[in-house]
Amino acid sequence: MQQIRDSLRLSLGAVQKITCKAHGLGLDWEAIEKLDDRQLANAIYPESDTRTSGSLQLPDWKDVYKELHFKHVTKHLLWEEYAQQYPNRSYSYPQYCHLYGEWLKKQKRSMRQTHKAGDKLFVDYAGQTVPIVQGDTGEVRFAQIFAAVLGASNYTFAEATWTQGLPD
Repeated sequence: MQQIRDSLRLSLGAVQKITCKAHGLGLDWEAIEKLDDRQLANAIYPESDTRTSGSLQLPDWKDVYKELHFKHVTKHLLWEEYAQQYPNRSYSYPQYCHLYGEWLKKQKRSMRQTHKAGDKLFVDYAGQTVPIVQGDTGEVRFAQIFAAVLGASNYTFAEATWTQGLPD
C-alpha cells in the first residue's frame, strides 16, 4: 500500500479507504483487470457519490465568519456540520479552509499593527478555567490561566494560578 501511496501521491488513509471499498464490493485483482477505468471508477464511486466541480455546494462564508466568533467553535467543527449537510456536494477540509481564507482576504477587514521588539507585552487571564484534580483525595480545584505575549516575536508565556490575585 505504501508503494501505491508513493506512486500516486495519496495519503495512506485514502489508499486504505479505496482498497477496503473494493474488497467490500468483492473486487479482486482478476475482476479489476477485466474492467476499464470508467467501469472501475463507477464501481468504487457510484454516481450518487461522485463529485464534480459544478455540483459542489459553496458554504455561506458570512455565516462561517459569524460562527467563528463564538467560544469553542472551530473551522473544523463548522466544516463537519457543512459536510454532514451536503455529504456528496461538500469540499474537502483543506479546500474549505483555502476557500474561506480567499473569501476573508477580500473582506478588507484588517488593521495592521507593528510592534517593535521589547516595546509591548500583552497580558491577560483566559476566560476558561482548568480543572486540577488532587491525586490522593480526588478534590477538584479550578485554576486560572495567565498568558503573556511579546508583541514583536509572539513569544508566549502561560501559567496556571489559583486566583487572579497578586499573591499567586
